[in-house]
Amino acid sequence: MEAEQKAHPTATVECWAEDEGRLGLFPILCRVWAPRGQRPTASSQRRYQWVYLYAFVRPATGQTCWLILPTVNVEWMCKALEVFAQEVGAGEQRRILLVVDRAGFHTIPPERLPVGVQLVKLPPYSPELQPVECLWHWVKEAVANQHWPSLEALVAALSERCRGLILQPAAIQSQTLFPWWPDRPNGDESK
Repeated sequence: MEAEQKAHPTATVECWAEDEGRLGLFPILCRVWAPRGQRPTASSQRRYQWVYLYAFVRPATGQTCWLILPTVNVEWMCKALEVFAQEVGAGEQRRILLVVDRAGFHTIPPERLPVGVQLVKLPPYSPELQPVECLWHWVKEAVANQHWPSLEALVAALSERCRGLILQPAAIQSQTLFPWWPDRPNGDESK
């Protein structure tokens, strides 16, 4: 962040994180409470149709941006970055350092990145350093143990869940603002 601030002294520099998750009609099963002696049931149908949820989070504020797209590859990642940059107002005066993992589709040539967005890659095999990983259980709990008749129904449920999470920045911040995260609220570097 210091290098980016020195390179652009009049710009605001923010640190965000991004990850993708695959969700589909194949059911997500999780534990549920049930009365003693009764077995809980969850209907399911094995259909392999998927959508990908692209999650962007700024841990310092709990601000999020969510996109539901049909797949993950370099082309769709570039489109997701364009939408994200437009949504948060990235540009010459607002620089975004976006922390990503080392997935193959994160190898985007610099000329294809939106103005104001720079990718910062995590070390290999380190998902515990990715703040977005802490949000997947909140997304999945809204669609777990349910049968979805169509991909459109799943997308509607995911959309509703993401809209709800956008309205909870304090909860998002409490889960994603790691003690070592470089972008602290109000410039607080003491935490």
